[in-house]
Amino acid sequence: MKKSEIRFSIALDDQKVPEAISWQATDAGPDIHFAKAINIALWDRDQAGTMKIDLWTKDMPVDEMKHFYVDTIGAMAESLHTATSDMVMVKKMRDLCTELMNHLNEEAAKGGSN
Repeated sequence: MKKSEIRFSIALDDQKVPEAISWQATDAGPDIHFAKAINIALWDRDQAGTMKIDLWTKDMPVDEMKHFYVDTIGAMAESLHTATSDMVMVKKMRDLCTELMNHLNEEAAKGGSN
């Protein structure tokens, strides 16, 4: 059986706020990669529920954070399509992404991010 590892490293400031996020994966080669945010969701087999880790660095701008979450929902819709073929849920998630992107585009046109 082949095994693959993904390692995250989080550098924290004195107040334990992330300053840097880096990651390495055995299938991604030896390079260290950097990120401004991570969102990890796990289905706990014993608790039968979701466990989440959401971290972002101090330099993650609000507009990028909003795009990150819209992109995450879109990626989840594609994964759900592949895993279940439940087109009702997939369509609702895609529609939500469209609605949220319209909102972000309106915010950008107004020159702010509320």
